[in-house]
Amino acid sequence: MKAFARLLDALSVAPRRTSKLRLLEDYVRHTPDPDRGYGVAALTDGLRFRHAKPALIRQLVASRVDPVLFALSYDYVGDLAETAALIWPSAIDTGATPAAPSLSHVVDALNQASRDDVPVLLAGWLDELDAAGRFALLKLVTGGLRVGVSARLAKTALAAYGQVPLALIEEIWHRLAPPYEPLFAWLEGRAPQPADAGDVPRFRPLMLATPLEIGELDRMDPGVYRAEWKWDGIRVQIAADGSSARLYSRTGDDISGAFPDLAFPFQAVLDGELLVVRDGVVGPFNELQQRLGRKAPGRALLARHPAHVRVYDLLIDGADDLRGLPFDERRARLEAWVARTQPAGIDLSPLIPFSAWDELAVLRDGARSAGIEGLMLKRLDSTYVAGRPKGPWFKWKRDPLLVDCVLMYAQRGHGKRSSFYSDFTFGCWRSGDDNELLPVGKAYFGFTDQELVQLDRWVRANTVERFGPVRAVRPELVLEIAFDAVQPSTRHRSGIAMRFPRVHRIRWDKPAAEADKLSTLEALIP
Repeated sequence: MKAFARLLDALSVAPRRTSKLRLLEDYVRHTPDPDRGYGVAALTDGLRFRHAKPALIRQLVASRVDPVLFALSYDYVGDLAETAALIWPSAIDTGATPAAPSLSHVVDALNQASRDDVPVLLAGWLDELDAAGRFALLKLVTGGLRVGVSARLAKTALAAYGQVPLALIEEIWHRLAPPYEPLFAWLEGRAPQPADAGDVPRFRPLMLATPLEIGELDRMDPGVYRAEWKWDGIRVQIAADGSSARLYSRTGDDISGAFPDLAFPFQAVLDGELLVVRDGVVGPFNELQQRLGRKAPGRALLARHPAHVRVYDLLIDGADDLRGLPFDERRARLEAWVARTQPAGIDLSPLIPFSAWDELAVLRDGARSAGIEGLMLKRLDSTYVAGRPKGPWFKWKRDPLLVDCVLMYAQRGHGKRSSFYSDFTFGCWRSGDDNELLPVGKAYFGFTDQELVQLDRWVRANTVERFGPVRAVRPELVLEIAFDAVQPSTRHRSGIAMRFPRVHRIRWDKPAAEADKLSTLEALIP
Protein backbone atom coordinates (compact mmCIF):
# COMPACT_ATOMS: atom_id res chain seq x y z
CA MET A 1 0.00 0.00 0.00
CA LYS A 2 2.91 2.33 0.70
CA ALA A 3 4.23 2.09 -2.87
CA PHE A 4 0.77 2.85 -4.27
CA ALA A 5 0.41 5.81 -1.89
CA ARG A 6 3.78 7.21 -2.97
CA LEU A 7 2.76 6.79 -6.61
CA LEU A 8 -0.51 8.71 -6.21
CA ASP A 9 1.23 11.46 -4.28
CA ALA A 10 3.90 11.86 -6.97
CA LEU A 11 1.43 11.67 -9.88
CA SER A 12 -0.80 14.36 -8.38
CA VAL A 13 2.01 16.93 -8.60
CA ALA A 14 3.89 15.66 -11.69
CA PRO A 15 3.80 18.58 -14.16
CA ARG A 16 4.24 16.80 -17.48
CA ARG A 17 3.16 13.69 -19.32
CA THR A 18 6.75 12.45 -19.54
CA SER A 19 7.10 12.76 -15.77
CA LYS A 20 3.97 10.70 -15.19
CA LEU A 21 5.20 8.03 -17.61
CA ARG A 22 8.49 7.74 -15.72
CA LEU A 23 6.66 7.42 -12.41
CA LEU A 24 4.35 4.70 -13.76
CA GLU A 25 7.21 2.76 -15.34
CA ASP A 26 9.21 2.97 -12.13
CA TYR A 27 6.21 1.73 -10.13
CA VAL A 28 5.68 -1.43 -12.21
CA ARG A 29 9.44 -2.08 -12.29
CA HIS A 30 9.94 -1.99 -8.51
CA THR A 31 6.57 -3.18 -7.16
CA PRO A 32 6.02 -6.95 -6.94
CA ASP A 33 3.05 -8.93 -8.17
CA PRO A 34 0.16 -8.77 -7.50
CA ASP A 35 0.32 -5.28 -5.97
CA ARG A 36 1.56 -3.59 -9.14
CA GLY A 37 -1.26 -5.11 -11.17
CA TYR A 38 -3.89 -3.86 -8.76
CA GLY A 39 -2.25 -0.43 -8.82
CA VAL A 40 -2.48 -0.33 -12.61
CA ALA A 41 -6.10 -1.53 -12.41
CA ALA A 42 -6.97 1.29 -10.03
CA LEU A 43 -5.48 3.83 -12.43
CA THR A 44 -7.30 2.37 -15.45
CA ASP A 45 -10.68 2.13 -13.71
CA GLY A 46 -10.43 -1.64 -13.55
CA LEU A 47 -11.45 -2.09 -9.90
CA ARG A 48 -14.94 -1.98 -8.42
CA PHE A 49 -15.90 -2.55 -4.78
CA ARG A 50 -19.62 -3.05 -4.44
CA HIS A 51 -20.00 -2.07 -0.78
CA ALA A 52 -17.46 0.78 -0.53
CA LYS A 53 -19.21 4.09 -1.22
CA PRO A 54 -18.52 7.76 -0.37
CA ALA A 55 -21.42 7.81 2.10
CA LEU A 56 -19.67 5.09 4.09
CA ILE A 57 -16.54 7.27 4.36
CA ARG A 58 -18.60 10.11 5.79
CA GLN A 59 -20.18 7.77 8.35
CA LEU A 60 -16.80 6.44 9.43
CA VAL A 61 -15.34 9.91 9.90
CA ALA A 62 -18.45 11.03 11.79
CA SER A 63 -17.87 8.19 14.26
CA ARG A 64 -14.41 9.56 15.11
CA VAL A 65 -14.55 13.33 14.49
CA ASP A 66 -16.82 16.16 15.58
CA PRO A 67 -19.27 16.69 12.68
CA VAL A 68 -18.90 20.48 12.71
CA LEU A 69 -15.12 20.19 12.56
CA PHE A 70 -15.42 17.71 9.69
CA ALA A 71 -17.85 19.95 7.79
CA LEU A 72 -15.55 22.96 8.15
CA SER A 73 -12.54 20.90 7.11
CA TYR A 74 -14.35 19.42 4.13
CA ASP A 75 -15.39 22.90 3.05
CA TYR A 76 -11.78 24.07 3.20
CA VAL A 77 -10.14 21.03 1.59
CA GLY A 78 -12.86 20.30 -0.98
CA ASP A 79 -12.09 16.58 -1.45
CA LEU A 80 -13.74 13.90 0.68
CA ALA A 81 -10.86 11.40 0.60
CA GLU A 82 -8.25 14.04 1.33
CA THR A 83 -10.28 15.53 4.19
CA ALA A 84 -10.90 12.13 5.79
CA ALA A 85 -7.24 11.13 5.39
CA LEU A 86 -6.00 14.29 7.10
CA ILE A 87 -8.55 14.46 9.89
CA TRP A 88 -8.73 10.77 10.82
CA PRO A 89 -7.48 10.24 14.42
CA SER A 90 -5.55 6.99 14.69
CA ALA A 91 -6.81 4.67 17.43
CA ILE A 92 -3.37 3.09 17.85
CA ASP A 93 -0.85 4.88 20.03
CA THR A 94 1.66 2.29 21.18
CA GLY A 95 4.79 4.06 20.03
CA ALA A 96 5.40 1.39 17.39
CA THR A 97 4.58 1.93 13.72
CA PRO A 98 1.92 -0.61 12.66
CA ALA A 99 2.53 -2.65 9.54
CA ALA A 100 0.62 -1.17 6.61
CA PRO A 101 -1.55 -3.64 4.66
CA SER A 102 -0.45 -4.55 1.16
CA LEU A 103 -2.52 -3.33 -1.77
CA SER A 104 -3.39 -6.90 -2.77
CA HIS A 105 -4.55 -7.66 0.79
CA VAL A 106 -6.89 -4.65 0.69
CA VAL A 107 -8.31 -5.59 -2.72
CA ASP A 108 -8.82 -9.27 -1.85
CA ALA A 109 -10.43 -8.44 1.50
CA LEU A 110 -12.84 -5.91 0.00
CA ASN A 111 -13.82 -8.28 -2.79
CA GLN A 112 -14.75 -10.94 -0.25
CA ALA A 113 -16.30 -8.68 2.38
CA SER A 114 -20.01 -8.34 3.10
CA ARG A 115 -21.67 -4.95 3.47
CA ASP A 116 -21.33 -5.15 7.27
CA ASP A 117 -17.67 -6.15 7.09
CA VAL A 118 -16.48 -3.20 5.01
CA PRO A 119 -16.74 -0.44 7.69
CA VAL A 120 -14.76 -2.60 10.14
CA LEU A 121 -12.06 -3.32 7.56
CA LEU A 122 -11.72 0.31 6.50
CA ALA A 123 -11.55 1.63 10.06
CA GLY A 124 -8.81 -0.86 10.90
CA TRP A 125 -6.75 0.04 7.85
CA LEU A 126 -7.22 3.77 8.44
CA ASP A 127 -5.84 3.25 11.95
CA GLU A 128 -2.78 1.45 10.57
CA LEU A 129 -1.89 3.87 7.76
CA ASP A 130 -0.35 7.33 7.76
CA ALA A 131 -2.10 10.27 6.06
CA ALA A 132 -0.70 9.47 2.60
CA GLY A 133 -1.71 5.83 2.95
CA ARG A 134 -5.19 6.75 4.15
CA PHE A 135 -5.64 9.04 1.16
CA ALA A 136 -4.57 6.28 -1.24
CA LEU A 137 -6.87 3.77 0.45
CA LEU A 138 -9.90 6.02 0.27
CA LYS A 139 -9.26 6.97 -3.35
CA LEU A 140 -8.85 3.29 -4.17
CA VAL A 141 -12.15 2.19 -2.67
CA THR A 142 -14.27 5.08 -3.93
CA GLY A 143 -12.67 5.42 -7.40
CA GLY A 144 -12.01 8.69 -9.20
CA LEU A 145 -8.29 8.97 -8.49
CA ARG A 146 -7.98 12.25 -10.42
CA VAL A 147 -4.19 12.23 -10.73
CA GLY A 148 -4.01 13.07 -14.42
CA VAL A 149 -3.51 9.53 -15.68
CA SER A 150 -5.74 8.13 -18.40
CA ALA A 151 -6.05 4.44 -19.14
CA ARG A 152 -4.10 4.97 -22.35
CA LEU A 153 -1.26 6.72 -20.52
CA ALA A 154 -0.97 3.75 -18.15
CA LYS A 155 -0.89 1.36 -21.12
CA THR A 156 1.76 3.55 -22.75
CA ALA A 157 3.91 3.19 -19.64
CA LEU A 158 3.47 -0.60 -19.73
CA ALA A 159 4.49 -0.66 -23.40
CA ALA A 160 7.61 1.34 -22.60
CA TYR A 161 8.42 -0.94 -19.66
CA GLY A 162 8.16 -4.08 -21.78
CA GLN A 163 9.54 -2.44 -24.94
CA VAL A 164 6.56 -3.61 -26.98
CA PRO A 165 4.26 -1.61 -29.30
CA LEU A 166 1.39 0.14 -27.53
CA ALA A 167 -0.98 -1.35 -30.14
CA LEU A 168 -0.21 -4.86 -28.85
CA ILE A 169 -1.08 -3.83 -25.29
CA GLU A 170 -4.37 -2.34 -26.46
CA GLU A 171 -5.28 -5.38 -28.53
CA ILE A 172 -5.02 -7.78 -25.60
CA TRP A 173 -6.13 -5.48 -22.78
CA HIS A 174 -9.83 -6.31 -22.90
CA ARG A 175 -9.21 -10.00 -22.29
CA LEU A 176 -6.99 -9.47 -19.24
CA ALA A 177 -8.13 -9.14 -15.64
CA PRO A 178 -6.42 -7.63 -12.58
CA PRO A 179 -3.77 -8.20 -11.35
CA TYR A 180 -2.52 -8.84 -14.92
CA GLU A 181 0.20 -11.34 -13.98
CA PRO A 182 0.28 -12.99 -17.46
CA LEU A 183 0.74 -9.50 -18.94
CA PHE A 184 3.73 -8.71 -16.74
CA ALA A 185 5.23 -12.15 -17.38
CA TRP A 186 5.08 -11.41 -21.12
CA LEU A 187 6.45 -7.87 -20.75
CA GLU A 188 9.40 -9.24 -18.77
CA GLY A 189 10.12 -12.03 -21.24
CA ARG A 190 9.11 -14.82 -18.87
CA ALA A 191 6.10 -16.03 -20.89
CA PRO A 192 4.56 -15.66 -24.36
CA GLN A 193 2.03 -12.98 -25.21
CA PRO A 194 -1.32 -13.74 -23.54
CA ALA A 195 -3.39 -15.74 -25.98
CA ASP A 196 -6.74 -14.82 -27.44
CA ALA A 197 -9.78 -15.86 -25.51
CA GLY A 198 -11.24 -18.09 -28.22
CA ASP A 199 -14.85 -16.99 -27.82
CA VAL A 200 -14.20 -13.21 -27.61
CA PRO A 201 -13.60 -11.28 -30.86
CA ARG A 202 -10.48 -9.17 -30.53
CA PHE A 203 -10.31 -5.38 -30.37
CA ARG A 204 -7.95 -3.60 -32.78
CA PRO A 205 -6.62 -0.18 -31.66
CA LEU A 206 -8.25 2.67 -33.56
CA MET A 207 -6.60 5.18 -35.85
CA LEU A 208 -7.23 8.74 -34.70
CA ALA A 209 -7.15 12.13 -36.41
CA THR A 210 -5.28 15.29 -35.46
CA PRO A 211 -7.03 18.68 -35.26
CA LEU A 212 -6.60 20.84 -38.34
CA GLU A 213 -4.55 23.89 -37.41
CA ILE A 214 -4.98 27.37 -38.90
CA GLY A 215 -3.07 27.68 -42.18
CA GLU A 216 -2.54 23.94 -42.67
CA LEU A 217 -5.01 23.75 -45.56
CA ASP A 218 -2.83 26.16 -47.55
CA ARG A 219 -0.07 23.52 -47.57
CA MET A 220 -2.35 20.57 -48.39
CA ASP A 221 -3.36 19.30 -51.83
CA PRO A 222 -7.14 18.70 -51.91
CA GLY A 223 -6.63 16.14 -54.64
CA VAL A 224 -5.03 13.62 -52.27
CA TYR A 225 -7.69 13.79 -49.52
CA ARG A 226 -11.14 12.33 -49.09
CA ALA A 227 -13.78 14.10 -46.98
CA GLU A 228 -16.58 12.71 -44.85
CA TRP A 229 -18.80 14.00 -42.07
CA LYS A 230 -17.69 13.94 -38.44
CA TRP A 231 -20.86 12.63 -36.84
CA ASP A 232 -21.74 13.68 -33.29
CA GLY A 233 -21.84 10.31 -31.53
CA ILE A 234 -19.15 8.11 -30.00
CA ARG A 235 -16.47 6.26 -31.94
CA VAL A 236 -16.88 2.47 -31.77
CA GLN A 237 -15.51 -0.71 -33.27
CA ILE A 238 -17.58 -3.73 -34.22
CA ALA A 239 -15.64 -6.99 -33.92
CA ALA A 240 -17.51 -10.09 -35.10
CA ASP A 241 -16.23 -13.55 -35.96
CA GLY A 242 -19.44 -15.10 -37.28
CA SER A 243 -20.37 -16.84 -34.03
CA SER A 244 -20.00 -14.02 -31.50
CA ALA A 245 -19.56 -10.26 -31.61
CA ARG A 246 -18.49 -7.33 -29.47
CA LEU A 247 -19.06 -3.58 -29.60
CA TYR A 248 -16.00 -1.73 -28.29
CA SER A 249 -15.46 1.91 -27.35
CA ARG A 250 -12.48 3.77 -28.76
CA THR A 251 -10.42 2.72 -25.72
CA GLY A 252 -11.27 -0.98 -26.09
CA ASP A 253 -13.97 -1.17 -23.41
CA ASP A 254 -16.69 -3.73 -24.16
CA ILE A 255 -20.00 -1.82 -24.30
CA SER A 256 -22.02 -4.56 -25.98
CA GLY A 257 -24.32 -5.08 -22.98
CA ALA A 258 -25.65 -1.53 -23.17
CA PHE A 259 -26.78 -2.04 -26.79
CA PRO A 260 -28.71 -5.32 -27.04
CA ASP A 261 -30.68 -3.93 -29.99
CA LEU A 262 -27.57 -4.22 -32.18
CA ALA A 263 -26.66 -7.62 -33.64
CA PHE A 264 -23.68 -8.44 -35.86
CA PRO A 265 -24.13 -11.85 -37.55
CA PHE A 266 -21.09 -11.59 -39.83
CA GLN A 267 -17.30 -11.96 -39.82
CA ALA A 268 -15.66 -8.53 -39.97
CA VAL A 269 -14.13 -5.71 -37.94
CA LEU A 270 -15.59 -2.27 -38.67
CA ASP A 271 -14.75 1.26 -37.51
CA GLY A 272 -17.70 3.60 -37.12
CA GLU A 273 -19.80 6.01 -35.07
CA LEU A 274 -22.48 4.98 -32.61
CA LEU A 275 -25.57 7.16 -33.03
CA VAL A 276 -29.27 7.26 -32.30
CA VAL A 277 -31.07 7.11 -35.65
CA ARG A 278 -34.84 7.25 -35.99
CA ASP A 279 -36.51 6.98 -39.40
CA GLY A 280 -33.19 7.74 -41.06
CA VAL A 281 -32.60 10.92 -39.04
CA VAL A 282 -29.63 11.18 -36.65
CA GLY A 283 -30.70 12.24 -33.17
CA PRO A 284 -28.77 14.79 -31.08
CA PHE A 285 -25.98 13.57 -28.83
CA ASN A 286 -28.03 13.95 -25.66
CA GLU A 287 -30.35 11.19 -26.96
CA LEU A 288 -27.39 8.84 -27.29
CA GLN A 289 -26.29 9.90 -23.83
CA GLN A 290 -29.47 8.33 -22.44
CA ARG A 291 -28.13 4.96 -23.63
CA LEU A 292 -24.51 5.23 -22.45
CA GLY A 293 -23.51 3.41 -19.28
CA ARG A 294 -26.76 1.43 -18.99
CA LYS A 295 -26.08 -2.17 -18.01
CA ALA A 296 -29.61 -3.37 -18.76
CA PRO A 297 -31.60 -0.82 -20.80
CA GLY A 298 -35.36 -1.32 -20.75
CA ARG A 299 -37.62 -1.83 -23.73
CA ALA A 300 -39.01 1.69 -23.55
CA LEU A 301 -35.54 3.21 -23.67
CA LEU A 302 -34.56 1.00 -26.61
CA ALA A 303 -37.69 2.06 -28.49
CA ARG A 304 -37.24 5.78 -27.78
CA HIS A 305 -33.54 5.88 -28.65
CA PRO A 306 -32.73 3.14 -31.19
CA ALA A 307 -28.98 2.55 -31.58
CA HIS A 308 -27.30 2.60 -34.96
CA VAL A 309 -23.71 2.38 -36.25
CA ARG A 310 -22.61 4.48 -39.21
CA VAL A 311 -19.42 2.84 -40.50
CA TYR A 312 -16.29 4.63 -41.74
CA ASP A 313 -13.79 1.86 -42.39
CA LEU A 314 -13.33 -1.88 -42.83
CA LEU A 315 -10.34 -3.28 -40.93
CA ILE A 316 -10.96 -7.02 -41.27
CA ASP A 317 -13.09 -8.62 -43.98
CA GLY A 318 -13.58 -12.30 -43.20
CA ALA A 319 -10.02 -13.61 -42.85
CA ASP A 320 -8.43 -10.65 -44.71
CA ASP A 321 -6.65 -7.96 -42.67
CA LEU A 322 -7.10 -4.75 -44.70
CA ARG A 323 -5.28 -2.32 -42.41
CA GLY A 324 -2.18 -2.25 -44.61
CA LEU A 325 -4.15 -1.22 -47.70
CA PRO A 326 -4.56 2.43 -48.79
CA PHE A 327 -7.73 4.21 -47.68
CA ASP A 328 -9.24 4.20 -51.18
CA GLU A 329 -8.91 0.42 -51.44
CA ARG A 330 -10.37 -0.13 -47.97
CA ARG A 331 -13.23 2.21 -48.84
CA ALA A 332 -14.03 0.24 -52.00
CA ARG A 333 -14.02 -2.99 -49.97
CA LEU A 334 -16.27 -1.36 -47.33
CA GLU A 335 -18.80 -0.18 -49.91
CA ALA A 336 -18.90 -3.65 -51.49
CA TRP A 337 -19.23 -5.27 -48.04
CA VAL A 338 -22.19 -3.06 -47.02
CA ALA A 339 -23.94 -3.67 -50.37
CA ARG A 340 -23.38 -7.42 -50.09
CA THR A 341 -24.17 -7.87 -46.40
CA GLN A 342 -26.90 -5.21 -45.90
CA PRO A 343 -26.52 -5.44 -42.10
CA ALA A 344 -29.40 -4.30 -39.91
CA GLY A 345 -28.62 -1.28 -37.72
CA ILE A 346 -25.59 -0.36 -39.84
CA ASP A 347 -25.15 2.01 -42.76
CA LEU A 348 -22.31 3.65 -44.66
CA SER A 349 -21.00 7.12 -43.87
CA PRO A 350 -20.96 8.88 -47.27
CA LEU A 351 -17.92 10.50 -48.83
CA ILE A 352 -18.35 14.20 -49.70
CA PRO A 353 -17.31 15.11 -53.25
CA PHE A 354 -15.25 18.31 -53.52
CA SER A 355 -12.49 19.85 -55.64
CA ALA A 356 -11.37 22.81 -53.50
CA TRP A 357 -11.12 23.58 -49.79
CA ASP A 358 -13.50 26.54 -50.15
CA GLU A 359 -16.28 24.13 -51.14
CA LEU A 360 -15.73 22.11 -47.99
CA ALA A 361 -15.56 25.23 -45.85
CA VAL A 362 -19.09 26.16 -46.92
CA LEU A 363 -20.36 22.67 -46.06
CA ARG A 364 -18.56 22.73 -42.72
CA ASP A 365 -20.15 26.06 -41.78
CA GLY A 366 -23.59 24.57 -42.43
CA ALA A 367 -22.96 21.38 -40.49
CA ARG A 368 -24.29 22.71 -37.19
CA SER A 369 -27.90 22.86 -38.35
CA ALA A 370 -27.70 19.12 -39.09
CA GLY A 371 -26.17 18.30 -35.71
CA ILE A 372 -22.82 17.34 -37.27
CA GLU A 373 -19.51 18.16 -35.55
CA GLY A 374 -17.61 19.01 -38.72
CA LEU A 375 -15.53 17.21 -41.33
CA MET A 376 -12.90 14.48 -41.51
CA LEU A 377 -10.09 14.66 -44.07
CA LYS A 378 -8.28 11.40 -44.92
CA ARG A 379 -5.41 10.86 -47.33
CA LEU A 380 -6.41 8.50 -50.11
CA ASP A 381 -3.17 6.52 -49.67
CA SER A 382 -3.26 6.30 -45.84
CA THR A 383 -2.96 2.88 -44.26
CA TYR A 384 -4.82 2.17 -41.02
CA VAL A 385 -2.27 2.84 -38.26
CA ALA A 386 -3.10 2.64 -34.55
CA GLY A 387 -2.74 5.85 -32.59
CA ARG A 388 -2.67 9.45 -33.82
CA PRO A 389 -0.08 9.82 -36.61
CA LYS A 390 0.35 13.39 -37.86
CA GLY A 391 -0.68 13.90 -41.47
CA PRO A 392 -2.89 11.07 -42.74
CA TRP A 393 -6.15 12.07 -41.03
CA PHE A 394 -7.40 15.47 -39.88
CA LYS A 395 -10.55 16.52 -38.05
CA TRP A 396 -11.89 19.91 -39.17
CA LYS A 397 -14.46 20.76 -36.53
CA ARG A 398 -16.92 23.60 -36.89
CA ASP A 399 -16.14 26.81 -35.00
CA PRO A 400 -17.51 26.90 -31.44
CA LEU A 401 -20.53 28.90 -30.41
CA LEU A 402 -20.08 31.69 -27.84
CA VAL A 403 -22.43 32.99 -25.19
CA ASP A 404 -22.03 35.29 -22.17
CA CYS A 405 -23.05 33.63 -18.90
CA VAL A 406 -22.98 34.63 -15.24
CA LEU A 407 -20.96 32.66 -12.70
CA MET A 408 -23.30 31.09 -10.11
CA TYR A 409 -21.39 28.37 -8.21
CA ALA A 410 -17.79 27.28 -7.75
CA GLN A 411 -16.43 24.00 -6.48
CA ARG A 412 -12.94 22.96 -5.51
CA GLY A 413 -11.01 20.97 -8.08
CA HIS A 414 -9.12 17.71 -7.64
CA GLY A 415 -5.48 16.67 -7.71
CA LYS A 416 -3.24 19.66 -8.40
CA ARG A 417 -6.29 21.95 -8.34
CA SER A 418 -7.66 20.77 -4.99
CA SER A 419 -6.61 24.05 -3.31
CA PHE A 420 -8.45 26.20 -5.88
CA TYR A 421 -12.05 26.74 -6.90
CA SER A 422 -11.82 25.55 -10.49
CA ASP A 423 -15.16 23.87 -11.36
CA PHE A 424 -17.61 26.60 -12.32
CA THR A 425 -21.38 26.47 -12.84
CA PHE A 426 -22.81 29.35 -14.84
CA GLY A 427 -26.24 30.48 -15.94
CA CYS A 428 -28.25 32.75 -18.21
CA TRP A 429 -31.06 35.10 -17.30
CA ARG A 430 -34.54 33.65 -17.60
CA SER A 431 -36.12 35.07 -20.74
CA GLY A 432 -38.14 38.16 -19.87
CA ASP A 433 -36.72 38.28 -16.32
CA ASP A 434 -33.45 40.01 -15.43
CA ASN A 435 -33.62 38.86 -11.79
CA GLU A 436 -33.45 35.06 -12.11
CA LEU A 437 -30.52 33.03 -13.34
CA LEU A 438 -30.96 29.47 -14.57
CA PRO A 439 -27.88 27.20 -14.65
CA VAL A 440 -26.99 26.13 -18.19
CA GLY A 441 -23.61 24.43 -17.84
CA LYS A 442 -20.45 23.62 -15.93
CA ALA A 443 -16.83 24.04 -17.06
CA TYR A 444 -13.53 22.85 -15.62
CA PHE A 445 -11.07 24.25 -18.16
CA GLY A 446 -10.41 26.97 -20.70
CA PHE A 447 -8.50 29.34 -18.42
CA THR A 448 -4.81 29.82 -17.72
CA ASP A 449 -3.18 29.14 -14.34
CA GLN A 450 -3.02 32.89 -13.73
CA GLU A 451 -6.71 33.26 -14.51
CA LEU A 452 -7.47 30.35 -12.19
CA VAL A 453 -5.79 32.19 -9.32
CA GLN A 454 -7.79 35.33 -10.15
CA LEU A 455 -11.05 33.37 -10.30
CA ASP A 456 -10.30 31.61 -7.02
CA ARG A 457 -9.62 34.95 -5.32
CA TRP A 458 -12.84 36.41 -6.73
CA VAL A 459 -14.91 33.42 -5.58
CA ARG A 460 -13.59 33.65 -2.01
CA ALA A 461 -14.32 37.38 -1.86
CA ASN A 462 -17.83 37.09 -3.29
CA THR A 463 -19.26 33.98 -1.62
CA VAL A 464 -22.83 34.35 -0.35
CA GLU A 465 -23.60 30.70 0.64
CA ARG A 466 -21.74 27.44 1.18
CA PHE A 467 -22.85 23.87 0.47
CA GLY A 468 -19.98 21.64 1.54
CA PRO A 469 -17.21 22.13 -1.04
CA VAL A 470 -19.48 24.30 -3.23
CA ARG A 471 -19.85 28.07 -2.91
CA ALA A 472 -22.67 30.19 -4.28
CA VAL A 473 -21.36 33.59 -5.39
CA ARG A 474 -22.81 36.99 -6.14
CA PRO A 475 -24.22 37.03 -9.68
CA GLU A 476 -21.75 39.65 -10.87
CA LEU A 477 -18.99 37.97 -12.93
CA VAL A 478 -19.52 37.26 -16.63
CA LEU A 479 -17.81 34.31 -18.34
CA GLU A 480 -17.74 34.00 -22.11
CA ILE A 481 -18.46 30.31 -22.69
CA ALA A 482 -17.49 28.41 -25.83
CA PHE A 483 -19.48 25.27 -26.65
CA ASP A 484 -20.12 22.98 -29.59
CA ALA A 485 -23.91 22.66 -29.54
CA VAL A 486 -27.00 23.03 -27.40
CA GLN A 487 -29.88 20.56 -27.13
CA PRO A 488 -33.16 20.41 -25.21
CA SER A 489 -32.92 18.47 -21.95
CA THR A 490 -35.54 17.43 -19.43
CA ARG A 491 -32.83 16.72 -16.83
CA HIS A 492 -31.84 20.37 -16.42
CA ARG A 493 -33.96 23.09 -14.84
CA SER A 494 -33.13 25.46 -17.69
CA GLY A 495 -34.46 22.90 -20.20
CA ILE A 496 -31.25 22.87 -22.25
CA ALA A 497 -27.88 21.10 -22.18
CA MET A 498 -24.62 22.45 -23.62
CA ARG A 499 -22.15 20.20 -25.46
CA PHE A 500 -18.48 20.53 -24.37
CA PRO A 501 -18.73 23.91 -22.59
CA ARG A 502 -15.44 25.61 -21.69
CA VAL A 503 -14.43 29.06 -20.49
CA HIS A 504 -13.38 31.11 -23.52
CA ARG A 505 -12.50 34.25 -21.59
CA ILE A 506 -13.37 36.11 -18.40
CA ARG A 507 -15.35 39.29 -19.03
CA TRP A 508 -14.15 41.38 -16.11
CA ASP A 509 -15.34 44.43 -18.06
CA LYS A 510 -18.93 43.37 -18.71
CA PRO A 511 -21.86 44.02 -16.33
CA ALA A 512 -23.79 40.88 -15.40
CA ALA A 513 -27.05 42.49 -16.51
CA GLU A 514 -25.71 42.40 -20.09
CA ALA A 515 -25.15 38.64 -20.09
CA ASP A 516 -27.27 36.57 -22.46
CA LYS A 517 -30.79 35.37 -21.81
CA LEU A 518 -31.88 31.76 -22.01
CA SER A 519 -33.74 32.56 -25.23
CA THR A 520 -30.35 33.16 -26.91
CA LEU A 521 -29.38 29.55 -26.23
CA GLU A 522 -32.82 28.20 -27.11
CA ALA A 523 -32.54 29.84 -30.52
CA LEU A 524 -29.38 27.80 -31.19
CA ILE A 525 -31.11 24.43 -30.78
CA PRO A 526 -31.05 22.69 -34.19
